[in-house]
Amino acid sequence: MATTIATRATARVRTAVRSTKEQRDRGVSTLEFAGFLPVLLFVAMATIQLGIIGYAGSQAGTAARAAARTEAQEELRGQGEATGLAAISDWLADGASIPTVNNGDTVTATASIKIPSVIPGFNGFKDARHEVTMPAE
Repeated sequence: MATTIATRATARVRTAVRSTKEQRDRGVSTLEFAGFLPVLLFVAMATIQLGIIGYAGSQAGTAARAAARTEAQEELRGQGEATGLAAISDWLADGASIPTVNNGDTVTATASIKIPSVIPGFNGFKDARHEVTMPAE
């Protein structure tokens, strides 16, 4: 009989300890997620930023080719920068410059596009640059 009472008492203590521990653990996963959320947001924004950098580089190549192709044609000389700016996305064209140089038998266009930042407080990106040389007509 004494063993039965001791067993019941031990079972009650274990149940009380278990339920107290479960109550203390409630909400822990929410706190862990809240603590890890800034890291997830930073990784997501860095991934988007890398995509923007690649896109700006691609747009610089497109702008330089369009400007050089236009400047290479004798009847369209002087319109290269306007053509290059028209060839890129409007949201990147604001920070773009496309100077062209006519060397007589060749035309060189250098597109430089400012890379916008989506990471708050970080604007240390260099411009996306691309240079194209084409034979003049």
